[in-house]
Amino acid sequence: MNRFEDSDILTKTAELLDLPMDVVAGLPNLELLGDRQLFLSHHQGILSYSDTAIDVNCGALLVRVRGRGLQLLSMTGDEMRIGGTIEGIELTR
Repeated sequence: MNRFEDSDILTKTAELLDLPMDVVAGLPNLELLGDRQLFLSHHQGILSYSDTAIDVNCGALLVRVRGRGLQLLSMTGDEMRIGGTIEGIELTR
């Protein structure tokens, strides 16, 4: 069984038990405040960083934030806040 199948099982279990999927399956949780700030939890580190693009490792997903004047406002081992003018967010496997 690979990590994508593991994630699917955890997601289905969370739905069945009516539990928060981000907590049970370790899925990233993204909260966007307009086009000015992104709050991201359940990350595993920054892969690349510039004022126009930030790539964040979220386990099975890669979160790509694109924009202008991007900056890391705060970061802990599990959460981060990105500020600037956010023009796009892409999730890839």
